[in-house]
Amino acid sequence: MHRAIPRAAGWSAPAAQRLPCAWARAVAGASEIREARRSREPAAPDEQGASMKAAVVHRAGERPTYAEFEPPRALPGHRLIDVSASALSRLAQARASGAHYSSTGGFPFVAGVDGVGRLDDGRRVYFFGPPAPFGALAERTLVPAAQCIPLPDSIDDATAAAIAIPGMSSWAALTERARLAAGETVLVNGATGASGRLAVRIAKHLGAASVIATGRNAHALDALSSAGADATISLAQDDEQVARAFEAHFRAGVDVVLDYLWGASARAALLAAAKAPQQARPVRFVQIGTIGGAELPLPGAVLRASAITLMGSGLGSIALPRLLNAARAVLGAACEARLRIDTRTVPLADVDAHWGDTGSTLRPVFTMRAPG
Repeated sequence: MHRAIPRAAGWSAPAAQRLPCAWARAVAGASEIREARRSREPAAPDEQGASMKAAVVHRAGERPTYAEFEPPRALPGHRLIDVSASALSRLAQARASGAHYSSTGGFPFVAGVDGVGRLDDGRRVYFFGPPAPFGALAERTLVPAAQCIPLPDSIDDATAAAIAIPGMSSWAALTERARLAAGETVLVNGATGASGRLAVRIAKHLGAASVIATGRNAHALDALSSAGADATISLAQDDEQVARAFEAHFRAGVDVVLDYLWGASARAALLAAAKAPQQARPVRFVQIGTIGGAELPLPGAVLRASAITLMGSGLGSIALPRLLNAARAVLGAACEARLRIDTRTVPLADVDAHWGDTGSTLRPVFTMRAPG
């Protein structure tokens, strides 16, 4: 019995000019090019009826399901990739749900924004940003050639897939936005998650003299000393204790804040920075994630009465080529800087059962080998 396979031709994106960032506009543009090619060119005989396994999102708000999907075909300026591994990330989850600002809104599509695989010539690469409707969580994908990064032999597929996005988040924030200088002090707000733990190591690797780490998980916070943290602040304390701890560190001098939380803890850090003596160093506060809340009430006087520079870091605030340069640097430094995340490999066939596992201490890395 013939089974219908979701086709790229059934996918439609919003108008490119309405998409919120350059990457999303490129996603829509690549899809439009492909649609035009397909309308003119019939499938080659050996490609008719072909399918691949993928994590497919069929409707807004639904988890991806393991299903068949029409495989990509060659497109000028792009490379076809046989995918070997793709890690579950908050970015992948947010884009699949439609909640991320770079989501395009067309269905069906393949979930996953990045991964590791091999080009047709056998080279192993890390890739980022397959154009919709294709994604990283599939046996095969299509990626702009400029978004493929050759991998050194010193890093395995699962590690590369797991550290690229979380490592890129702090590397880009420190080098592109905060412009960290050697000898400065960095505070990582939300350091007990995967991205925050890497941020502590990366800050030290890039020359920070001192790193202060915050978090709620006492065991994870204690373990950060081995990753390079010189001091810690427990966010599990009451609000007054947290405020006093922040104030003490900002009085001593903090140059850069990498904020993965936003919400109440970010507000406490900003208020503490504003209360620091005038001779304290100006603070570059870089907002990266919103795990602690999407919004916070902040008095305007906090910014008027202090030398705080408040900025964001991510898709849109940093050009995609520069973000990819940060990913390249992370992957290249992984061995020297001991950049690792504890992972567990999961067959892609089990994607539905593990889609919500980003809170786990072991990051799921999906592998594309068929079960059995």
